Amino acid sequence: MPYIADDLIEARRVLTTEIDGLSLLSDSLGQPFQDAVSQIHGAKGRVIVSGMGKSGLVGRKIAATLASTGTPAYFVHPAEASHGDLGMISADDVVLCLSNSGETQELADIIAYTRRHHIPVIAITSGAESTLAKASDILLLLPPAKEACPLGLAPTTSTTMQLALGDALAVALMARHGFTAAEFKSFHPGGKLGNKLAYVRDLMHTGAEVPLTQPGESMDKVILTITSGRFGCAGVIDSAGRLVGVVTDGDLRRNMGPQLLALKADAVMTRAPLTTREGALCAEALYVMNEKKITALFVVDDANRPVGILHIHDLLRAGIV
Repeated sequence: MPYIADDLIEARRVLTTEIDGLSLLSDSLGQPFQDAVSQIHGAKGRVIVSGMGKSGLVGRKIAATLASTGTPAYFVHPAEASHGDLGMISADDVVLCLSNSGETQELADIIAYTRRHHIPVIAITSGAESTLAKASDILLLLPPAKEACPLGLAPTTSTTMQLALGDALAVALMARHGFTAAEFKSFHPGGKLGNKLAYVRDLMHTGAEVPLTQPGESMDKVILTITSGRFGCAGVIDSAGRLVGVVTDGDLRRNMGPQLLALKADAVMTRAPLTTREGALCAEALYVMNEKKITALFVVDDANRPVGILHIHDLLRAGIV
């Protein structure tokens, strides 16, 4: 493999060049960026993203990121816009156009449409004096940065800056919206993201499934409660319904002997057991179980009354890892 060293040198040159571009972009951000965030945040409609070629591919990703983080967005292909898709753009929308040169011919009809209907345009371009820049309401000007392509032709650093600027807009808007993990989960119900953001309330067992007993209960009945519950434990509640302890299989083994059945639940139970809340993330509950080497957690309310139980098998079946 005679070219590995050269390949690595070239790869590092590309990454360093693009890092330099991102650094220039970061330093160049100012009032126009804040204006763009305010314009989008105050819009009644959606963000319509458009671009051609590599800029269009970046635009699709920006639209997807905005939409998944609380800012309704949609990508409109500029060529399709000229053949009817302009009807997707409403007066309440904001249009975000991407073009490195700012002279992309295919954007002409979208730009003309926005001017005709007084729809705000935010431009992301390197061409400060370009047609797109002059037609925009807010100009997010990309700094003059060297393309990583050795010929200086293929969009590389410029598209990386476009993509990063789109991410910056999306995250700044998340902060403006006060976008929460719960909202993020509602947009990502499937796959690993959805799993990681599942809540305890989504998987816990409730009602008659929750194995509970009293402090003065005899051990033979406590063992029956543990066995029938299939969670390997029973919660011990006081007269006010508060969780005061838990009897586990481990507690039974530690107290195994001729005297076991003569004991009461409160003589065997582990006091002040670990618990969780129904509003906690399942990933947090799994961390506690792994850290403390336990297989179940009682779910309690603000008064420490059990409202459910969560078993590690429930988490593993749901793909919480």
